[in-house]
Amino acid sequence: MEKIRIGIVGYGNLGKGVELAIRQNEDMELVGVFTRRAPKTVKLLTEGVPVYHIDAAADMKDKIDVMILCGGSATDLPEQTPELAKYFNVIDSFDTHARIPEHFANVDKVCRENGNLAFISLGWDPGLFSLNRLYAESILPSGKTYTFWGKGVSQGHSDAIRRVEGVKRGIQYTVPVDAAMDAVRSGSQPELSTREKHERVCFVVAEDGADKEKITETIKNMKNYFDEYNTTVNFISDEEFEAQHNKMPHGGFVMRSGKTGDGEKTHQMIEYSLKLESNPEFTASVLIAYARALSRMKAEGIVGCKTAFDIAPAYLSRLSGEELRASML
Repeated sequence: MEKIRIGIVGYGNLGKGVELAIRQNEDMELVGVFTRRAPKTVKLLTEGVPVYHIDAAADMKDKIDVMILCGGSATDLPEQTPELAKYFNVIDSFDTHARIPEHFANVDKVCRENGNLAFISLGWDPGLFSLNRLYAESILPSGKTYTFWGKGVSQGHSDAIRRVEGVKRGIQYTVPVDAAMDAVRSGSQPELSTREKHERVCFVVAEDGADKEKITETIKNMKNYFDEYNTTVNFISDEEFEAQHNKMPHGGFVMRSGKTGDGEKTHQMIEYSLKLESNPEFTASVLIAYARALSRMKAEGIVGCKTAFDIAPAYLSRLSGEELRASML
């Protein structure tokens, strides 16, 4: 079996997740990791795989089938994805929803100029949740869609906590409000405010002698992060933080409450949920499945930029069409 040759750009939590996910897929192999750090300082979990500086990536053009980009959406991917799409077929998890059309256009242009194929904004939201919103709204055109996130760690909000004066360590969980989800499930199609849909629960280790009341007020009133939510701040010890808050769980729900039938009197409910112990490891697993799809579509001569909306589900599976029809249909 000829294996799909995978390269990884960036070796943080997501990059390590991709490395581990490759081990679960016999039709793939990791051929290199690319980093902005000094390569000698990066120790991989897989023996025998070389680490390169990212500036040397173009030299590997003919040795990698799919390059998976594991940088951040704020500053890394808007630059790295179109740049590396000059040389490789690429996949990223760009998740700044409002900027996806702009990112798509930039990457699509480069891919078409260089004959490459790119998949962008893959993961679970955007990605799997996007697909479920599309399916639900296509099937139930008369209705209302709701997305709830959590319970899970928000990396951006956790970083914001850690920047507050007096905070030694901090983590924030986004938690969906049960009453809001129950209202959606009832079929009443409620109008829900930001505060009504989610709450934010923070766990903080304070510096010795820090003003905990001031820390609490600073967090609760932080614009664009916490001021529009019901926020709880819990102060805990270093030991408790290490024991209970050292993972990155996440998940959420996509719900579509719709009406069908004569006079639209029949309530129909679509609900899709994820409960993840490790956000980066799950996202990595999604990226790996789509790497298989990319390899197959590229072999068919397809170029340009694609999203989850453009990729047939059968391309993701190791099984043949015949096997899928016999076992899953």
